[in-house]
Amino acid sequence: MNKIIIESKKKVLLVASVYSHFTAFHVPYIKFLQSIGYEVWIASNHSKRVNTAKTELEEEGAKCIDIDLPRSPFTIKTIEGLSQIIKLLKSHDFSMIHVHTPNAAFITRLANFFSEKIPLIYTAHGFHFYKGAPLINWLIYFPLEYIAKYWTDRVITINYEDYYRALKMGYNEGSVKYVHGVGVEEDNLILNEDDKKNFKHTLGLNNDSVVISYIAEINNNKNHRFLIRNWTKIKEQIPEAVLLLIGDGNLRSEIENMIIRDDLRDIYLLGYRKDVNKILRISDIVSLLSRREGLPKSIMEAMENKLPCVVTDTRGLRDLITHNSNGYVIELEDDNGLINAFVDLLKDQSLRKKMGNSAFKRVQPYLIKNVLNEYIEIYNEILID
Repeated sequence: MNKIIIESKKKVLLVASVYSHFTAFHVPYIKFLQSIGYEVWIASNHSKRVNTAKTELEEEGAKCIDIDLPRSPFTIKTIEGLSQIIKLLKSHDFSMIHVHTPNAAFITRLANFFSEKIPLIYTAHGFHFYKGAPLINWLIYFPLEYIAKYWTDRVITINYEDYYRALKMGYNEGSVKYVHGVGVEEDNLILNEDDKKNFKHTLGLNNDSVVISYIAEINNNKNHRFLIRNWTKIKEQIPEAVLLLIGDGNLRSEIENMIIRDDLRDIYLLGYRKDVNKILRISDIVSLLSRREGLPKSIMEAMENKLPCVVTDTRGLRDLITHNSNGYVIELEDDNGLINAFVDLLKDQSLRKKMGNSAFKRVQPYLIKNVLNEYIEIYNEILID
């Protein structure tokens, strides 16, 4: 592993719109920076609700600062957040700033430009302007990013569409970096056949059920409707098929109503779960049919568990899944293509095993131990230089 050598205690600042962004994706990087002697400060949007993510980060030794960082640029909170970030930067001697999430990243880069001009990295977890994006996204977010490139020392992209988009925007080639996502940890959980049978029973499943897991927030972008509306035709051909929906969101009630209205069988809404790795152990297929993605961790976790995936032909998803190799890539709203993909996998255990093994090989560069080295190289460029 590459190493960074420092002479004394220094500080780095990480910024995103919500604290949960860091608990979900960046704890290994926080621990690494701490291990080489840096104090890690995290600025994020405060919440009136109990903020368990903030508490978890503080327990990891990070110093958390509440800042007004709204997700939309068109609010007075944006101006307040800009002022607060400028004050924070002038009050502390940070060696590096690493920003995430679009509006928080823009506010922080602008604040840094107006104040200390500290070396700054932006990780784009998926530009909001992408092939097929609504025109409004291009009108708002493209100009903001085009301007902010002048205040960005390194931009990290996690899919190839964004990498080439950044180059076309005029970022210098040396300042645009491609890394293999946020990294996925190797799952060492072991369940024997009896364990799997018992766990299926606790979920209300039969032992011979063929399980599809869909791990995503239930919202318009994650596109659960695409699979739900085709479920009857899938069940007609594969009666033992079961669908697990893991996650909550603002469209949950709508999905529940669709299930009741169409009298759909064997669909289980499990809500938010902390035992996703265990659910993956009893799954046969994982699906994500999003309209927009950066590089979805749920699919990488499925691949690490040797599971074939059915996904849409969307940025980020097509980076991970190759059609007919480690799963199926379906055009958005192609009902027949979706039905055929699931039926082919559900009825053929040997095909699932073959594609699952291919998925496992494909995901190796995305393991956290490898992605961490990619980040260390970038941190070396910023912190040492």
